[in-house]
Amino acid sequence: MFVPNEDSPRDFKELMEDEFGVETQVEKEEVKKLIDTSNFKPITCDELTKILGLTIKRDETNKIITFLAQLSAFTEDSQLNISFNAPSSTGKSFIPLEIVKLFPDEDVIKLGNCSPTAFYHEQGEYDKATNTIKVDLSRKIIIFLDQPNIQLLERTRSLLSHDEKIIKAKITDKNQKGGNRTKTVAIKGFPAVIFCTAGLRLDEQEATRFLLLSPEINNEKIREAIFEKIKKEADSKGYKEITERDPDRKLLKDRILAIKEANIQEIKIGNSKLVEEEFFKGIKQTKPRHQRDIARVISLIKVLALLNLWFREKDGDAIVANDDDIKEAFKIWISISESQELNLPPYVLNLYKDVILGAYSAVKRGLSRQEIMKKHFEVYGRFLPDWQLRQWIIPMLETSGLITQEADSFDKRKILISPTSEINSESDGGVDAFLLAQEVFSENKT
Repeated sequence: MFVPNEDSPRDFKELMEDEFGVETQVEKEEVKKLIDTSNFKPITCDELTKILGLTIKRDETNKIITFLAQLSAFTEDSQLNISFNAPSSTGKSFIPLEIVKLFPDEDVIKLGNCSPTAFYHEQGEYDKATNTIKVDLSRKIIIFLDQPNIQLLERTRSLLSHDEKIIKAKITDKNQKGGNRTKTVAIKGFPAVIFCTAGLRLDEQEATRFLLLSPEINNEKIREAIFEKIKKEADSKGYKEITERDPDRKLLKDRILAIKEANIQEIKIGNSKLVEEEFFKGIKQTKPRHQRDIARVISLIKVLALLNLWFREKDGDAIVANDDDIKEAFKIWISISESQELNLPPYVLNLYKDVILGAYSAVKRGLSRQEIMKKHFEVYGRFLPDWQLRQWIIPMLETSGLITQEADSFDKRKILISPTSEINSESDGGVDAFLLAQEVFSENKT
């Protein structure tokens, strides 16, 4: 079959497209021209939150960070990785799946399940000269939904760390005769990766490669989500039409497409001194992980500049992030920095504050697991499995330095859990500060 080239007549190309679905370069150029960037205005995070709130209730910080992470796929090397960790039925997958509807389908890879070596078996472009299969993940958004384990993350550490633009792997495959043969796979590019799992425990090497997030599970958020679910399911077609007709949402989708087509290769930071001041403002003692943290903050700054690329200074082919981008990025970072510093999903940190500290303030002594589970039910209205508390939550909190375990002086067979004197992080706080705040709050209520 003859495929039209760039010199083919326009009417013939249209005929081939209509009859055979042949996409032409001319039509690609026309798609670009259809986006009228003159309609765009500078957009703030507050305005972005309002647009995303059309379908996602509450979770303001989570949806902003998730959107920026997905948009970071269109940067050259500033992609963000997110891990949503929370118990089942809390909406881990909902936020990334709802936001990714704004992005072009061809840039999204959604995987319901993925074996640890799946990437290395992905069929890509075969290079006969080097006997290598090439898999290009540049400018892709990869969402792993409800993954049962973290072995996949262990196999993709180099990819998540952005160690090299092209990562080669040697694996073995079964041949037709039942033997093994060596296979070389080259993975190119840095995708934006979002990992959703009900498993709360992450190895430190994985935790430092991700922004750790958890959906809100307070009563107000759940009630609003239920109302929205009823509205959506009562008339799903009408709900979708109303959503897609929203002018701000439509403009945001056009903006994303225009950002993709702009193909920005470099984003510079105009005021590096301000970045230094803001980052070291809350740090008393530097740690190795701060090297990754500042990289995340810088990625946030660059993505915020990319979001408003038409309203940023140009330096050759690069755009320049301004002070507003820097301040907005640190505002986002501060809202999640405590849990990131402790390598804890926000769900676990909130459980520590609401449940363990709450129960400890009432009895002023070490707590048994049964007392913690009882308090958990009082706070969240659902049971906490003993195995989850014992195998995941307690070890994570102990590793973070937030609790200690010791035998009961009256019954050595019984292990009691006590919060440490202060939170092991650079932020002001700790058990004493938290208990004091609780007492002040109680006094004000009375």
